[in-house]
Amino acid sequence: MSKTPKDARKPFGRARTRSAVIAAGLGASMVLGAGSAVAAHASGQGDVFASQTASLLADSARAQADQQSKAAQAEEKAAERAEDGKASRSAERQKAAKKANAWTKPVAGKYELSAGYGNSGGRWAQKHSGQDFAVPNGTPVKAVNSGTVVKAGPNGAGDGSSYGNAVVIKHDDNTYSQYAHLSKVSVKPGQKVQTGQKIGLSGSTGNSSGPHLHFEIRNSADYGSGKDPVDAMRAHGVKV
Repeated sequence: MSKTPKDARKPFGRARTRSAVIAAGLGASMVLGAGSAVAAHASGQGDVFASQTASLLADSARAQADQQSKAAQAEEKAAERAEDGKASRSAERQKAAKKANAWTKPVAGKYELSAGYGNSGGRWAQKHSGQDFAVPNGTPVKAVNSGTVVKAGPNGAGDGSSYGNAVVIKHDDNTYSQYAHLSKVSVKPGQKVQTGQKIGLSGSTGNSSGPHLHFEIRNSADYGSGKDPVDAMRAHGVKV
């Protein structure tokens, strides 16, 4: 919900405050008039008593008008604070939603990009299907975006023993991210994860020449639907 400008709220509050002051003023005028009438019809000591009575009534009317004015101003300020609070909560929700939709790198700390997408080599039956991040064994591996775990476990989570321990996550834009060669898997299928949440630790399980994270971006949960992870991440504002 967008924040209502304070200038748009104030006319109503100020009008209400002015009305309270005017009403109180009218009351004071009526009391003063009554007091004057009493004084005009009295004589001697009665004149003094009537004058004092009128003065007391006038003071009371002024005090009442002042109280009404202060109460109206306090009500207006309270309404403004309530609107400001609603706007602040709305901004916090928008910030949280933006953070949930943001993307991040799949590993914590320093890394080196090793084998890239589409590379050829004797270690792969076909061209390399992802991007490798060379990191020490046991480096936290993170979900690059919020989503739902659709695969997790050994044997590439069903994609084959070459991947070792692996995790596949489905994201809200219907793309999938895959994390392989893990030494530890910390999530299970069906689990909801948030951007940057730890899902496992890097390792060298499966067909691996050393500790690293094999990372893929796919069009489906299964092997063979991958696309260049570096290009995909950059499209989401993440430079790797």
